[in-house]
Amino acid sequence: MAEITAADTTHALEYAQFAVDAALRAGATQAEATVSVNDRFSTEARDRAVTKLEQSTGRSLHLRVFVDGRKATLATSDFDRAHLDEAIGAAVSQARHVAQDPYAALPDASTAGTRDGDLELFSQDVAQRDAQAKIDEALELEARIRALDSRITNSNGSHVGDTISTTAIANSNGFAGAYRSTRVHRSVSPVALDGDAKRTGAYGSAARRLSDMEEAPAVAKKAVDRTVMLFGARKPQTMRVPVIFERDVAASVLSDIFSALSAANVAIGNSWLAERVGSRIGSDLVTIVDDGTMPGLMGTSPFDGEGVPTQRTVVFEGGALRTFLYDTYYARKLGARSTGNGSGGGVAPNNFYLEPGTRSLEDLIAQTRRGILVMDTIGFATEYASGTYSRGARGLYIENGEIAHPVEEFTIAGTFPEMLAAVDAVANDLRFDAGVVSPSFRVAEMTVSGD
Repeated sequence: MAEITAADTTHALEYAQFAVDAALRAGATQAEATVSVNDRFSTEARDRAVTKLEQSTGRSLHLRVFVDGRKATLATSDFDRAHLDEAIGAAVSQARHVAQDPYAALPDASTAGTRDGDLELFSQDVAQRDAQAKIDEALELEARIRALDSRITNSNGSHVGDTISTTAIANSNGFAGAYRSTRVHRSVSPVALDGDAKRTGAYGSAARRLSDMEEAPAVAKKAVDRTVMLFGARKPQTMRVPVIFERDVAASVLSDIFSALSAANVAIGNSWLAERVGSRIGSDLVTIVDDGTMPGLMGTSPFDGEGVPTQRTVVFEGGALRTFLYDTYYARKLGARSTGNGSGGGVAPNNFYLEPGTRSLEDLIAQTRRGILVMDTIGFATEYASGTYSRGARGLYIENGEIAHPVEEFTIAGTFPEMLAAVDAVANDLRFDAGVVSPSFRVAEMTVSGD
């Protein structure tokens, strides 16, 4: 069999079909194979030196085999036919010893398929960019952060990289699909000294196309601004005030909300949203969407990890919960239909986001008499069953609609139902640079625990 490369979907799909056929020959009643090929390049610079340079091609096969409702999985990077035949035979044999599960099976043939049209997942400007240009950019980012502010004395590295991928899926119900995609990123993390305190900030941008990323000068400036903005930070008083979540922090809140919307958590009672479909939970400003069909975005694909076409799913509409997000297994278990969020072993987001508003982040600040702009959170304290939210945080204190001074060593706390119900402003600064994203938004009141 020809070598599989990221430049050719044909051989990847042929190999996926070969693995499916081998599983059926070994006695599986159903089988699904996913072949992934990733050509990766990444470089790191610190000051004037290149400190890391990595280039690799990774090939992997993930196989799910079913024997009358019993499932086993196989993951391997060994593409030798004889070795793979042996491994597949062992996986099928193992499946026979697994407890039977009435929901364990492939998607029905009627639900599988691929999204039509050009989703703009592959970009030649990424594939054709030479290595030296990426190295030069990493060094340029390092030079820029030092030129922008003399207080920047070091960095945790400037990173530039990209990935060119081929994904192919075949199953025994007749589905076969493959696509190529690109991803590119740039980021930098400056370090400054504020007396005896070390201040570290970071900022980055990612996209399918080079032309869709934030330019290197803008990335460097935002990283420096985030580093030096905390100079002279103090601990705030304990208070109940409006809290604005800057968009990167807001995205982490959305990630927690996604976990509560995942049917995998709902099915085991580990979600504060269980049994609340149809209920109004958030304010009118809370419309949250999962959409895998938006051309050129990071979470877009023609089909999910099970070969089910991606779709646009409104999960919260004007504050009301409309649906959970499902893969095939949990859709069967909960009497629903897959929303195209299968990962081949769980429920995963596509492009999951809070719909933006019309005002800028600066407008939200100007319209806040007294409050906190959260720029960074620390630690992890989310309880998904109850919906409790608590994070250590750093940010900026707002007084009379203006930034007064930086604050740190405080905790923000509340519950997700209270937070969503109290969202009273949403900014227009949404950027689709990851699978889970959000514009900045303001919660009318939260507990800020400081002195």
